[in-house]
Amino acid sequence: MASLSQFLAHIFTMAMVSFSMILLELVIFIRGGATCRPITTAQFLKLIDQKAPAHRYKTGLGFEPLECRVCLSFYEEGDEVRKLKCKHTFHKNCLDTWLQQESATCPLCRYAVLPEEVVVKHRLHRNHQHQEYYEGSDEDLMFLLYALHGNFLRRFL
Repeated sequence: MASLSQFLAHIFTMAMVSFSMILLELVIFIRGGATCRPITTAQFLKLIDQKAPAHRYKTGLGFEPLECRVCLSFYEEGDEVRKLKCKHTFHKNCLDTWLQQESATCPLCRYAVLPEEVVVKHRLHRNHQHQEYYEGSDEDLMFLLYALHGNFLRRFL
């Protein structure tokens, strides 16, 4: 009878270990979908290009300002410019640099060019914090599971 009790205790322990590992993988999977996955600068610029495509500047198109409000230089025929939905126009390179460094808003009126979650994802990539974030969080989850099961799992791990 004692051997049957030990056998059942061993099966129970293995079931708890298996359940803990499945739970850990599930939490990592769910958190991975909910957290910010970093995006590269190329992906960020592609999103900007989708929202506000660049075109060549042509003189005499109406009441557009004659200078870029970021670099304060006059537009010349053939310059690449971006016109935002708020109707403000800038040199393509000036605006792209501004959007990468700031909050992805129009430099004049602060109209949001890209959603805030895209900006956060780009900052994660730019600051190289995504590696430290994921490593630390997985270790925290392992510690949490260990604390939940305490000394019970230590005998078998």
